[in-house]
Amino acid sequence: MAKVLNVNPTRMELSKLKKRLATARRGHKLLKDKRDELMRQFLDLVRENKTLRKKVEEGLREANKSLALARGIMSDQVAETALLCPSQEVTLELGSKNIMSVDVPVYTAKTRTPNEDDIFCYGLAFTPVELDSAISELNSLLPDLLRLAQVEKSVQMMAVEIEKTRRRVNALEHVMIPRYVDTIRMITMKLDENERSNTARLMKVKDMMIQEQYSAKQQA
Repeated sequence: MAKVLNVNPTRMELSKLKKRLATARRGHKLLKDKRDELMRQFLDLVRENKTLRKKVEEGLREANKSLALARGIMSDQVAETALLCPSQEVTLELGSKNIMSVDVPVYTAKTRTPNEDDIFCYGLAFTPVELDSAISELNSLLPDLLRLAQVEKSVQMMAVEIEKTRRRVNALEHVMIPRYVDTIRMITMKLDENERSNTARLMKVKDMMIQEQYSAKQQA
């Protein structure tokens, strides 16, 4: 049995507690619905995160392989000269969107020039094709890398919100609502007991009055 609230057992307090109980039950249902929807979207993001991570890791592995082959063919000086002055520049814009009261990040990449394929800052005739492949692979991985970072951060933030919501649901379900229910039951029992006591006293008074009337008639 939950610990009852320390209130006066009056009809006014009973009415207040019934309203609080109704509010607590509505809040409990809303929080449960929120928790369930958060869990659904959280699991969707976890699955997407797994797919993206696998794709990005495979892409980085291929890009590193191509880069290692290129560095094996080129001298360090030629490689540094080829990559010294990038022809493209990427800026990152940070936004947000609301998912069930959680403001998750949204990353958007913008390039300096309209042509997003303008990524080679050297003459293609003087560098091995492996270097071109490595740069192309890294460039194609950029959207997936940004999406992976966005999804992973969203997963972390939603996990925190799910835990907070779960604690609130449990507090209402196992503490507050049972406490309101038990307090209402206690007040109701006391009010019923008082009503029975009053009824018994009234009946006793009535019996005494009838007895007095009967005695008066006998004496008359």
